[in-house]
Amino acid sequence: MSLALPIALVLIVFVIYAFTRTRSRKKEAFPANWHQLLVDHVHFYKELSEPEQKRFQQRVMTFLSETYIEGVDFEPDELDTVLVASSAVIPVFAFSEWHYTNLSTVLIYPDHFNEDLDFDADHKERFIAGMVGTGRFEHQMILSRKALHEGFERKRDLQNTGIHEFVHLIDKVDGVTDGVPERLIEHRYVVPWLKRIHKEMEEINADQSDIRSYGGTNEAEFFAVASEYFFEQPNRMRVQHPELYKMLTDCFRIQKK
Repeated sequence: MSLALPIALVLIVFVIYAFTRTRSRKKEAFPANWHQLLVDHVHFYKELSEPEQKRFQQRVMTFLSETYIEGVDFEPDELDTVLVASSAVIPVFAFSEWHYTNLSTVLIYPDHFNEDLDFDADHKERFIAGMVGTGRFEHQMILSRKALHEGFERKRDLQNTGIHEFVHLIDKVDGVTDGVPERLIEHRYVVPWLKRIHKEMEEINADQSDIRSYGGTNEAEFFAVASEYFFEQPNRMRVQHPELYKMLTDCFRIQKK
């Protein structure tokens, strides 16, 4: 979800942004105990070979050397940190190198929040699980801690809030969040890509697809929702949506098995 941050968060975001812009950090060593956290909670990592797990670990630490993670009303623990970093690494893991130049800070809220960024409001009003800031608040992301953790539970669903929001950032690298990640696909494939997106969206909106309904909102949300599906249940997508699966495989540079 992509929204502008309200005035209520201006001060905290400004302070964090100013701090991160003036402070540089070196890349730390990967904590030994994080390997088991990844094995226990990140299925994508668990399925990697040992050399690839080592590469994943290094990508996690690179991300953390470039991005600050802050909790709102609580102190993020090691698992929170590992899950945020994994959300960032998974979509771009097949690339030899990737830096989120459009992100400086991830703010973690304890739970879902409403459009006023209130996580203490009535639960019926708190429907937002994640968002990226726009306008004056570029380079910020907010994630619900509850949604972040639920996305990595090994259940047969198609959702992962962390991956969803980082895919929005990937989409936005070319300057606009429009569902066409121009840094990932060649220009000649843009038209076929849009045709496939619109066909899939029509099926979603006609209730003829297993892709969740939020993907029918617009092209940007479709790309993020379909990417969640792709990384959460790739074999299922390969069967249910073979053309979309192939396009996302090419987009994220995944080696075909």
